[in-house]
Amino acid sequence: MHRFGRVLVVANPAAQNGVGARRIASLRQAENALPETVESLQVVATEHAGHARELGAGSADFDTLIALGGDGVIHEVLNGVMTLPEQARPVFGILPCGNGNDLARTLRIPFDQAGSLAALSRARVVPYDIGNVNGEWFIETLSFGFDAAIAIGTHTRRMRTGHTGTRLYLEEGAEQLLRKLRPYTYTASVDGGEPRRGGMLMFAVQNGPTYGGGWRICPDADPTDGRFDICRAVPPLANLHAAALFLRAKSGGHVNSPHVRMERATALDIAFDEAPAAQADGEKIEGSTFHVTMHPGALRVLAGEGVAF
Repeated sequence: MHRFGRVLVVANPAAQNGVGARRIASLRQAENALPETVESLQVVATEHAGHARELGAGSADFDTLIALGGDGVIHEVLNGVMTLPEQARPVFGILPCGNGNDLARTLRIPFDQAGSLAALSRARVVPYDIGNVNGEWFIETLSFGFDAAIAIGTHTRRMRTGHTGTRLYLEEGAEQLLRKLRPYTYTASVDGGEPRRGGMLMFAVQNGPTYGGGWRICPDADPTDGRFDICRAVPPLANLHAAALFLRAKSGGHVNSPHVRMERATALDIAFDEAPAAQADGEKIEGSTFHVTMHPGALRVLAGEGVAF
């Protein structure tokens, strides 16, 4: 069992349309229910964009750093803590309060606060792989093209409709398929190999198995094996066939399609002829040339009971 010591919780009060604020209040009132190994607890609510990154970068005096929120706050805290020397990084954990919660799925952390606190109290510390793209760190997913456009589009759709989870991802996916599906051409070098030309509709570089709220895009991905799992959907692919492939990806049934290519790598250099939609852990990134590297075991992470790694 992990000895929590001095704990910093970085929490987004706006997470899940205000649910985060209620969870912050609940956490501050729950100190008597915390593990006995918690020496002190400091809960800080983020106040502006970039605040979670600043708090992560200033967390060297803590033993345990926990992000409370969705993909956005997790991504910011991660990018802050990764600026610290490896030996100064506190153990990293999450209290999920988002719409996708894919990292929580990988780590077997329940979505409700009582369940997630209980899971963390019994969690073990795992040396966890972390990815980097053009200087930006990511812990679960990096993607380009169709799937990235969906991830980016869900932000505005959620604000407009209030929908969350699988419904949100399906609605945005349907719109992208019907109106915006298009191929991109690229040149890529995998693990320093010879550059190769190709075309793609989507290109996912995964550390964990899922994105988009449980879509098993790389079902065999292991965030402790020192490698990315890569999934590409290649053209030509008619909209109807693309829709069927998209739906099969929910359970990982797409991997045997002749339109899908799967591989593993530790590094990737990719240059697109035209800048695609791109995201890292659900956050929009920009550019047409990307340098992607794996950093094995770079962060100690709290994993719940029953994880396979």
